[in-house]
Amino acid sequence: MSNAASYYDANTEQFLQSTLVVDMTEQYNFFLSHLPSGSTLLDAGCGSGRDSLAFTQMGYAVEAFDLSKAMVEATKRLVAIPVRQMGFSDLDYLDHFDGIWASASLLHVPQNEMSATFTLLSKALKPSGILFCSFKDREQDFSKEGRSFTCFTVPAFQKFVQQQGQFELLEILQTTDSRSDRAGEKWINAVLRKR
Repeated sequence: MSNAASYYDANTEQFLQSTLVVDMTEQYNFFLSHLPSGSTLLDAGCGSGRDSLAFTQMGYAVEAFDLSKAMVEATKRLVAIPVRQMGFSDLDYLDHFDGIWASASLLHVPQNEMSATFTLLSKALKPSGILFCSFKDREQDFSKEGRSFTCFTVPAFQKFVQQQGQFELLEILQTTDSRSDRAGEKWINAVLRKR
C-alpha cells in the first residue's frame, strides 16, 4: 500500500473534517461545462466522497475508487454508488466514462509513473472524454507527514501533456486552497480532452 493510503487510513476523521466542507463549486463548473448533463463520471481517488455525492445530486451517473480502505468506506457511507478499493495503476476500464474527476489525487502518483497513469486514464474514457486533474502549483515535488506529492507549474504541466500525447489540454484554472490551515497554497486545475 502507498504511503498516502496509509496516511488516510490513519488520519481518517481529521481528513474528513477538513475536506467535506470545502466549497468546490468553481472547480465543478470548470469541469462540468465540458460535459453533457447525465454523463457517466469516475471519481478517481474519491477521498471523503464529497465530490461523488455532489455529482450524484446533480444527476450524473458516478462510480468511484480510492486506495485507502477508510476513504472507500467513508464514500460508501455518504453516497450509494459503486466504490472500489484500488489505485490508479489498477485502472481496468475501457471506453467507459464520459468524464474522470481526479481532484488532488494524481498528486500522490510518483513522477516516473505519471505518463503510464495518464495512459490508463485515457483508456478508461470514451472517445473525446474529459479529464479533470489538480496539482499543487510548485516547482519541486515534496514529502510531508509520510505522503509524497508530485507537483507541477503551469509550463511544466503543459509540457507534460504535450509529451504524453493522449490528451489535448483545454483549460487551466489557478486557484488558492480554501482550507483555513492552507492559506496561500496554490493549485493548478486542468481540464483535458482525450484525443
